[in-house]
Amino acid sequence: MIWNIIDRRVRPYRWKRINAIVEATSHDNGRSKDGDQAESGPDDIAYGQREGISLADAIAWANSLPGGVTLFLYDEGRGTTPSRVRLLPDGTWTEDDS
Repeated sequence: MIWNIIDRRVRPYRWKRINAIVEATSHDNGRSKDGDQAESGPDDIAYGQREGISLADAIAWANSLPGGVTLFLYDEGRGTTPSRVRLLPDGTWTEDDS
């Protein structure tokens, strides 16, 4: 079941074909000083990904999984494949256009 969604799409109005990743929400613990904390459990998903699916299908897939998951959304061709999106030291994301 989805407990959190992190939208890392650069093109947020594209919803027909995106990439999606899920991880147990407990993996997010400690990522933010003021973030909620999730207990880990036996149903935790370590990692899963789907490429080129619709936003609706990504949500349905993530909601069908056991345990609490964080659904990460990416533009098609990003996130699950090498991309120019990178994590900055302050915890935010940026895209290099070079």
